[in-house]
Amino acid sequence: MLLNRQSVEILAPAGSWEVLETVIEAGADAVYLGGKRFNMRMHRADTNFDDEQLEKAIKYAHEHGVKLYVTVNNLISSREIDAMRDYLMLLERIQPDALIVQDLAIMELAKEIGFTVPLHTSIMRNTHNSESVRKYQEYGITRIVASRDLTLDQIRLMREQTGIEIEFFIHGDMCVSQSGQCVHSGVVFGQSSNRGRCLKPCRWPYQLIDEETGEVIPDSEQTGPYKLALKDMCMYRHLPELIQAGVHSFKIEGRMRTADFVKRIVSIYRRAVDRYLADPTSYTIDENDWKELYENRSRDFSTCYALSNTLGAKLIGYDGSREPRFFSQAVKEATLDVKAKLGKDESPAFKARPQLSVRVASLSAVEVACKNGADIIYIGGDAFRPNKPWSLADIREAMRIAEPYNVKVVVMTQRITPNPILGELEQHFTALKEIAPDGIMVSNTGAMKMAKEITGLPLYADFSFNTFNHYSTKWQSDNGIVQSTMSVEASHEQIVDLLQTSQSPIELIVHGPIEAMVSEHSIPSAVLGLDNEDQTPIYEHQYALLDTAGQKHSIRFDQHGKSHILLANDYCLFPYLPKLTGAAVYRIEGHIYDDEHLAFLLQTYRAELDSLYAAPQEEANVDRLASLKENAPRPLGIGALRFRVSR
Repeated sequence: MLLNRQSVEILAPAGSWEVLETVIEAGADAVYLGGKRFNMRMHRADTNFDDEQLEKAIKYAHEHGVKLYVTVNNLISSREIDAMRDYLMLLERIQPDALIVQDLAIMELAKEIGFTVPLHTSIMRNTHNSESVRKYQEYGITRIVASRDLTLDQIRLMREQTGIEIEFFIHGDMCVSQSGQCVHSGVVFGQSSNRGRCLKPCRWPYQLIDEETGEVIPDSEQTGPYKLALKDMCMYRHLPELIQAGVHSFKIEGRMRTADFVKRIVSIYRRAVDRYLADPTSYTIDENDWKELYENRSRDFSTCYALSNTLGAKLIGYDGSREPRFFSQAVKEATLDVKAKLGKDESPAFKARPQLSVRVASLSAVEVACKNGADIIYIGGDAFRPNKPWSLADIREAMRIAEPYNVKVVVMTQRITPNPILGELEQHFTALKEIAPDGIMVSNTGAMKMAKEITGLPLYADFSFNTFNHYSTKWQSDNGIVQSTMSVEASHEQIVDLLQTSQSPIELIVHGPIEAMVSEHSIPSAVLGLDNEDQTPIYEHQYALLDTAGQKHSIRFDQHGKSHILLANDYCLFPYLPKLTGAAVYRIEGHIYDDEHLAFLLQTYRAELDSLYAAPQEEANVDRLASLKENAPRPLGIGALRFRVSR
């Protein structure tokens, strides 16, 4: 690969006109910024550009030979579709060099209005495998922002397999959760990370506890209370590895930073990149620049996942001393005693008898589900230890059990499927084509594309697609999805909007544990000081994080060692089922419950849904609700229904 001045783009953030001018002067090749609408930095109005400023910024950048990308990278609700269409038409007129987008709806809208500005996928799309890239390329996507959780080796492979242009965060604030897969802030505060308003529960102090006994696990000398507070990314000392991995755009995080702060970073990276491009074999690190960068850091530095996808204790800022700002503190999640904020619109009437679905973790639970009113059973996917992954023999047996009951068996995929796991899925899907279950539930666009091409089976989209509007469901339907799952961050108003506007069947999760975050980082391993080769001790116990509000957040490990951190309260929308009619399917996440409780839940929800189908009601059955509260093995709550709108 022969290098030239165009081989690497230094992409700088701009939250104000002053910063825009400063980073261009400092040597940025491109700048990204947001308008007053639809972007991922909505906390402060002064860090975004109004429509007139956007147009002026584009002209200013182009006059200086610099590209300008506009972030349009948050999820949009059905009510925001018209406003988004108008915004896209404005951007079409003023012609930035690209838009950075998250919501699948924008791909649909772009096609509808003949949008000509190039589209880049946002980090929030969590692009982590080559099949996802190929799907986006079908929609004209010219660049992807690669998932923060990928190593440079994985990025190199993705680049080689697809030819896509790669943008990668090389400096600044990072998330410990998989991008786009954290719902903690949205559910607890109504301020969604996927809609640009994250209040960063990952920056709270926590204690690690044994979930069963409540015993606090003492911190080691290396660890402390801020167990999820990832240090800032800094790839300055690894620029050759970045360039040789095929990363084209070196993205610097910091749209809320001052001009001086960002100028220093851009200038130092500019000098280093220019020296490497001019003479790679003689390149050495400028230790004076490194010292300046380090001494003026905000948080401490790490290389996060770029060099290894296993985080150790040294990559977390455990004492919190270098946190520039704490956006929130732990609060109690909304219990069933908190009244939901209901929208004014009525949910649509049922078109048919509502179906009841359930996710299960064992063959015995399959039988329980069949005998207690389930219409659809989800099996497979992420197996929370000590459960084991579902074998092909298990799947066949589940289908045999369900057949006499006329219950559908749908096989799930794992939520995060980088290329090595996608390679395993290729063989899995080939076998499923022969076994022929009733469908496959996919969790990302890469798995969706592969499942459709190999199996031809009906595809179901899980909640990890972050479905928030009817244009997103149309995109999914056009790509073989027969049923979409509503985002768990949606408020009552937003759920009803989608039920009224979607032409595709919608599934609502109404009960069960919700994963607040999915992370490569193992908190127990770091606290216990385990090396990467010996993880056995963490699978012998169930651990949880205890926040300062006294709530326990269970940690579950899947078969690949990823941490799934649960919200403190299990989701329970039972009290509001009369206000949530019109969905095709209502789902119980039953994979952590024992068979007895699972049977009870299925009976209770089946009876309630049948009653609502027979005759509309104003209130949920009080006896059934009381029984749910009395028999709950974990606290119950209403999640984002606490808020009128998830912002």
